[in-house]
Amino acid sequence: MCKWINDSQRLLLEHFDVIQNSPSQIYHSALPFSPSSSWLCECYHTELSTEVKVVKGLSAEWGTCSRTVSLDSYTRGLSVWNNTIVAGSERGNIIILDAITGGQTVGLLGHTEEVNALAFSLDGKLLVSGSDDTTVKLWDVQTGGEVKTFYGHTEGVFSVSISADYTKIVSGSRDKTIHLWDIQTGEYYCVIVQEDTVYHVSFLPDTPQHLLSICNDKTWQWDVNGHKIGPTYDSSHIAFSSDGTHFVSCNKRMVTVRTSNPGVILAEFHVAQGNIYCCHLSPDHRLVAVAVKSTAYVWDITSPEPCLIRTFTGHTDGITSLAFTSPISLISGSFDKTVKFWQIGTPDHIEAGPKPTTPTSAMIMSTTLQAKDNIIITSDSEGVVKTWDISTGLCNATFSTPAKDSHERDIQLINGRLVFVWYVDEEINIWDVEKGELLLAIDQPDGVDDLKISGDGTRIFTLDTEFIQALSIQTGEIMGEVEITGSEDFVGSLTVDGARVWVYLHFSDPEHQDLAHLEYQGWDFGTPGSSPVELPDIPPYKLHPNGAVFWDSDISEVKDKVTGKVLFQLPRGYKKPVDVQWNSQCLVACFSPTEVLVLDFSHLLK
Repeated sequence: MCKWINDSQRLLLEHFDVIQNSPSQIYHSALPFSPSSSWLCECYHTELSTEVKVVKGLSAEWGTCSRTVSLDSYTRGLSVWNNTIVAGSERGNIIILDAITGGQTVGLLGHTEEVNALAFSLDGKLLVSGSDDTTVKLWDVQTGGEVKTFYGHTEGVFSVSISADYTKIVSGSRDKTIHLWDIQTGEYYCVIVQEDTVYHVSFLPDTPQHLLSICNDKTWQWDVNGHKIGPTYDSSHIAFSSDGTHFVSCNKRMVTVRTSNPGVILAEFHVAQGNIYCCHLSPDHRLVAVAVKSTAYVWDITSPEPCLIRTFTGHTDGITSLAFTSPISLISGSFDKTVKFWQIGTPDHIEAGPKPTTPTSAMIMSTTLQAKDNIIITSDSEGVVKTWDISTGLCNATFSTPAKDSHERDIQLINGRLVFVWYVDEEINIWDVEKGELLLAIDQPDGVDDLKISGDGTRIFTLDTEFIQALSIQTGEIMGEVEITGSEDFVGSLTVDGARVWVYLHFSDPEHQDLAHLEYQGWDFGTPGSSPVELPDIPPYKLHPNGAVFWDSDISEVKDKVTGKVLFQLPRGYKKPVDVQWNSQCLVACFSPTEVLVLDFSHLLK
C-alpha cells in the first residue's frame, strides 16, 4: 500500500499540468514514463502495451525532482511560509504556488517592473516586496490586497525584511542606500548610505532593533538608528533559518553557519564546484543548500565534518533562488523560467550521496534516425559514433573518428556504408566510419553554419549566412545553389526531407520586440537539370509523415494538425529537446548534452 501511495503521488506531481488539462494523458504520456522498477509500471503493464512505448531514455527509479512548474518568466526572491510559496516575476507580478502540489493561484499585481525580493512576516500574515520600479509594497496575504506602498528609493530594490514586532520594514537598493520604514505612517525615518549596491538586508529575527546588510561582499550589523555595531563578516549571500535562530553566509566558495545571537560558528565548509549564487538553511538547521550556476547542492552539517549528500541537476540556466519547504524538501527558481521541487530524503533516512564527478559522457552533437535500417546514429564531441537498435534501445557498435568539437556535422548509412560528414578548418570532411578513412575533403573557405546529408545520400546541403548549396557527396562539385533572402538577422539550422531542404530565419524589430518571429524558407533540389524549386507551402516544423499530426517543439507536444488536440506531451523533465526526428512509427529526441529518448508511437498514431 505504501509503495502504491508513493508511486501514485510522484506520478501526479510530475505530470500535474498535463493531467489537469487532459485526464486522458494519465495513460498517453504519464504512465509510459513511470520508472521501469515502479509498482505502477508493473501493475499497468497491460494498459501500457497499447500506448506510447519508451524504447530508450526511461529512468529506472523516480528522480529527485518531484515537480517542475513552468512559468511565463524567470523568478527571483523565493519565500516560503507553511504551504505557501511566493516568487517574484520579471514581469512585475508576484506568483503564488502551493508548496505541496506546485499549483498556481491568483498572483499579486501592483509592481510595474521586476520583483527582486520578497519576505513574509513571522506569522505569515504580511508579505513585503521590493521591485525594480523603486517601490516597496506591503501585502495582506489572506486577502491578497495591497496594504501600503513605500516611496523613497531612486533605483531598484534588491532586498526587504519585516521586523519581528511588525512595526518596521527595511529595504536595500541599487541606489546604495538602506531605508528603514515605519509601517504605520509609510514614511522612512532613517537612511543608511552605503558604498555600493545593497544586495541583502534583514532584521535579526530575535532582535528587531538590529539588522544585517551585505555590500561589497561584506556583511555589516546595524541598529535601527543607522549606527554600525557588532562584528563584520566576509560574505556575499546570507539566509536565515525559518525560526530566525541560525543563519548561513557564503563568501565565494566558503559557507559558514552561525547562531544569530551571539554569532557562534556551528559549521564551515568549502564548495569546490564554484562560486555560490544563493544559499538557504533548512528549518531544523541540519542541511544547507547552495546554488552554483544551474546546479543545487545540499550539505549535511550535523556531523563534525559537513558532507555533501545531494546534487540536484535539471535546470537549463542559472538558479536565482533557493528555499526549503520542509526539512526534506527544497525548491529552486531559475532563469530557465521554472521552479523545481526536489526531494532530499525522509526525516529519519538522509544518506550521504556520492560526490559529484565530471560527466564521462561527451556531448551529443548529432542524431540520425534511419528506421528502414532499424537504427539511430549518434556522434559526440569526442568524435565517437554509435549506432543504436531502435527496438531495444541498445548500442550495436561504437567507432572513433577525428571529428572532435565540430558543431556542423551529419551522419548517415548510405548503401551499407556509414558516412560521416563534418566541417572544420575551412574544410568539409567526408569519412568512412567503419573503415576509418577519409573519402573526400572539400574546401569551404567562406565557412559553414550547418550541413546535412540528403535523404538519398547523394548530396550534402550546406548553409551559410547568404546561401544554401547542394554538393555532390562523391566529387564535392556544386549541384545547386539558392540565395537566402529577406532576413538581416541570424539564420538557423537546416531541416532535410529527401532532396527538399528548409531553413528557418529570425526576423526582429528593435522598436517592436513583440513582432519578432521565425519563418521557414524551403526548396526542392530534386528536379534534374534545373534550378532548385522554391516550396510555396512550408509544412509545420516536424510534421509527421502521415500528415495528420505534428510536433510542437516549443512545448514538447504531439498535436492533431486539424483540431490542435494534444495527443501526447513529454514530461517536464524532457522539455525542449535539441533535435527531434520521426517516421511512421518512432520519434527520436536528443537532449543536451548526453541523452537520447526513443518513443514508439505506432499505437497512438493508429
